Amino acid sequence: MRNNTFFIILQKMRMPFLVIIITYTIAIVGLVIIQGTDTNGNPYQMSIFDAFYFVSYTATTIGFGEIPYAFTYPQRIWITFTIYLTVLGWFYGIGSLVSLLQDKLFLQEIEKARFLKQIRNLDEKFIIILGYNQITKKIITKAIAQGIRAVVIEKDSLKIEKLMLESFTPTVPVLRSDTLSVRVLESAGLTKKNCKAIVSLFDDDVVNLKNTLITKTLNKNVKIAVKATTINHTENLVDVDADIIVNPFSIISSEINIALTAPNIFKLEKWLYKIDDLSAPLRIFPRGLYIICGYGRMGQKIFEKLDKNNIEVKFIEIDPKRGRQLSKDEKNYVVFGDADDRDFLIQTGIMDAVAVVAVTNDDTTNLSILATAKKLNPDIMTMARENDLADDYLFKSANVNHIFTPSKILVNKVTNALFNPLCDVFIKSIINKDNEWASELVVDLVQDINKNPLVVEVEINLENTPEIYKHLKSNEQLYLKILATSLYNREDKNKFIPLLLQRKNDTILLPSLDEELKIGDKILIACDEEALSDMEYICENIYEFHYALTGEEKRTIFKGKR
Repeated sequence: MRNNTFFIILQKMRMPFLVIIITYTIAIVGLVIIQGTDTNGNPYQMSIFDAFYFVSYTATTIGFGEIPYAFTYPQRIWITFTIYLTVLGWFYGIGSLVSLLQDKLFLQEIEKARFLKQIRNLDEKFIIILGYNQITKKIITKAIAQGIRAVVIEKDSLKIEKLMLESFTPTVPVLRSDTLSVRVLESAGLTKKNCKAIVSLFDDDVVNLKNTLITKTLNKNVKIAVKATTINHTENLVDVDADIIVNPFSIISSEINIALTAPNIFKLEKWLYKIDDLSAPLRIFPRGLYIICGYGRMGQKIFEKLDKNNIEVKFIEIDPKRGRQLSKDEKNYVVFGDADDRDFLIQTGIMDAVAVVAVTNDDTTNLSILATAKKLNPDIMTMARENDLADDYLFKSANVNHIFTPSKILVNKVTNALFNPLCDVFIKSIINKDNEWASELVVDLVQDINKNPLVVEVEINLENTPEIYKHLKSNEQLYLKILATSLYNREDKNKFIPLLLQRKNDTILLPSLDEELKIGDKILIACDEEALSDMEYICENIYEFHYALTGEEKRTIFKGKR
C-alpha cells in the first residue's frame, strides 16, 4: 500500500504556497525598484537579498527593524502595503495548513504510514484480526497471553477508538479500511513469514468466503479461522481449504447431542475449554418433551440432534411470517404464538415438558420465556441462547441451567484451534467414544493428578525441546516416560497423563509411556505444576536431562567440558 501523505500535502498546500511566493515576490520587487537614499543623501537601490531579508522578518510580524538606511516616503508607503499583503498571505497559508491537519483523508494517510511502519518492524509471531468487537477482543487477549501479537483491520472509527482505549500490551496495530482486498491484506502483513493466522468472523458468509480465497491465494501457509452459518457455506469453505470453520449453532447442537449420549465427554470438553473443572457436576439432559422457542437456525440444529435421539420436540415460533416459509412436514410440529404467555405455554404442554429451550435472537425475550415456564413448571430444565455478552450477568442471575453463547463458542473454538491445536484434535478424536470410556478417563485424571489438571502441548524440536532433540538427532532412542520423570527421585513418576500423540498424519489417543519419541512429535499432556516444571527442565537443561536419562549426578558430569 503506497503512502500518499506527501502527495496530499502537495495537493492541499499548492495554492497557499503559490500565494505566499507571489506576495513575497511582489514585495521584494517593489523594494528593489523603489529608490531610497543613503546617509549622505545619495540615491540607493536595495539589493534582492536585503529586500528578501527585510520582507521575511516583516511578513512574519517579527519586526526586527534592521535596515540598511532610513526609508524614504515612497518606500514607507510600499512597506505598509507589503505588511498587509504578506500578513494576509500568511493567514491564508496557516488557515490552509490547519484545515489540512483536520482533513480526514490526510489523517488516514498518516495512520496508514504509521501502521505500515509498525508492520515492517513486527518481528514476532502475529495474527490478523478482521473486524474489532467483543469476540475479537477476547481472541486478541488470549493471543497476547500466548506471546502472539495481533494486527487489526477495522473500518468503524468508533470501534477503533474502543480498541485504543483497551491499552493492549504490546500495542495492537490497526488499519482503518473500508474494503478488504489483496492490497489491504498485504499491507497488514499477510505475506510475512511470521504471520501465523487470520481470523474472519463476520456474520456475512460471503465476506468470510472472499477473505478465505484472498488468504489462500496470498499465503497458503497461513491458517484462516472463519465463521459459517449454513451447511452450504461450510462446504464452500472446505472446498477452498479453510483451516478452521466454526458454526456456533452446529457446535451447540453437537454439545447437546454429546450431553445426551456421553455426558462425560461433554465434561472433558468443558475442562479443555477451561469452562469447568473435572469435579463439576455431570451435565445430564433428561429425556421427555422438549419445547423449543424460536424456529431459527439454532432451533432447527438443536431439533435435529434431539430428533436423532428419539426425543419428542414441540416448536413455538413467535413470528407468524415464518409460517409461509415452512414445509408441510414442519407445520406439523411448529406452532405460532407468544412463548411467554402462560395460557399458550400450558396449551403447548409446558406442564408435561422436561425442558424448555429459548433460542430467539433477543435476550430479553429468552429470559422472559424461561421465567414464565419456570413459574408454571418449577422442575423444568431451562436452556437459553445468550446473544449479547453484556447480558451475561442477567443470565447467571436468572439461574438458567444451560446457557449457550455463540460468541463464547466462537472464542473458545478459534483460540483452541489456533493456540492449542492438539486440544482441538483431542476433542475431535474422542467425540465418538462412549460415556464409559470418558468416565474412566475423568476418574484417572482426578485420582492421578487433581480435579483441574494443567493441559500442555509439547513439540519435539530444537526450539522447544533442545536436549531431547539433540539426543534423538544422534540416533539414540527415547521414550515418552522421560517427560514424566521426577527430578526429585528419578525412580518416581510425576503426576502426568499423556492424552494424545500426533506424528505426521497419525494420531495416537492416550499413548503409552513406553511409546518411542520421534523428532516432530506433538504431545498433549495433562499434569500438575511440579510435573510441568520438571518436564521443562528435562527438555531444556543438559544436566537435568542427563539425570533423567541415566540417574547420574546432575551438576558434575560435564564439568570442565564447556
